[in-house]
Amino acid sequence: MAPFAEPAAARVALLGTGTVGSAVLERLASWRGSPFAEKISLVHVANTRQSASDRSGLAPAEALHRLTLAPQRSSLEAVEAALAGEGARIVIDATASESVAERHAHWLARGIHVATACKIGQGTSLSRWRAIRAAGAAGDVGYGDSATVGAGLPLLRSLRELQTGGDRIHAIAGVLSGSLAWLFNHYNGMRPFSALVRQARDAGYTEPDPRDDLSGEDVRRKLLILARTAGVELEADEVEVTSLVPPELAILSRDSLDAALPALDMPLRERYAEAYKRGEKLRFIARLQDGRARVGLESLPHDHPLAGGAGTDNRVAIWSDRYRTQPLVIQGPGAGAEVTAAGLLDDVLRLSTR
Repeated sequence: MAPFAEPAAARVALLGTGTVGSAVLERLASWRGSPFAEKISLVHVANTRQSASDRSGLAPAEALHRLTLAPQRSSLEAVEAALAGEGARIVIDATASESVAERHAHWLARGIHVATACKIGQGTSLSRWRAIRAAGAAGDVGYGDSATVGAGLPLLRSLRELQTGGDRIHAIAGVLSGSLAWLFNHYNGMRPFSALVRQARDAGYTEPDPRDDLSGEDVRRKLLILARTAGVELEADEVEVTSLVPPELAILSRDSLDAALPALDMPLRERYAEAYKRGEKLRFIARLQDGRARVGLESLPHDHPLAGGAGTDNRVAIWSDRYRTQPLVIQGPGAGAEVTAAGLLDDVLRLSTR
């Protein structure tokens, strides 16, 4: 009897070489000599400016250097050509790009797996979410989305496994923003909130423009992904979002923002004082219940399942038939390039064996 042939290594294209993409390369490089490294062949790396391809494989530790020397301009059309060959084909989307997210369904329909940390694909229009689902089924391929919510925490997987086991999801609530978790875990009403925002921005916890976090729009996308995964197919405008950004800050240019941040201080101090009198804590919460979704700052009892946590922890409670009175609570780091990269590569390994 002929010996069993080992499957060819999965051919992988990495799109995005920023904070998360660089962490993906570092993690791949750390696998050198391990069984994991034999399962994956990095054949294409690209950012918005340039790309590098090698059918025999790019050494992850040298990929960024190869990119700086690359004569190729970055092109989404080049991805499929780079992935041609034996074995599973996988695109890792470590970007925040609308144009890349728009390609997800295209790749899936052509039999290319997608692993993504980008929330735009599944957390914006319902039609795009449905197109991704349909394309994955038609192409008989997988869509790895663990890193889109909770930076790789087992949130989406838990929702899917509960439903596969016959459970029904009744409600979901959670702290879904690592940056907002950090801010409200540290805010004590004494130090100006604006100073904490600057500290969080300088530490890389928030986006370069912290209004992207404070507005709640990032949390809206995450809640949409959770809701749709739980079977509630909401449109984006069906999520009620209460922003922390006052109108006078919202209209400013990014260059003018820093000096105007103290406009946040008085409203947040008043909210904190009211909560403190009741022995409660402020948390920025996303909620799905009875088919309705909302995002905003809440004052929670000290012993509430979502009032705990530390640092940038995400904390999510799930109520279902099985967890009717005491919710299932999942907690862990909800921000950070390393944990996000780990979640992405967990999906890549899973997809490589399909």
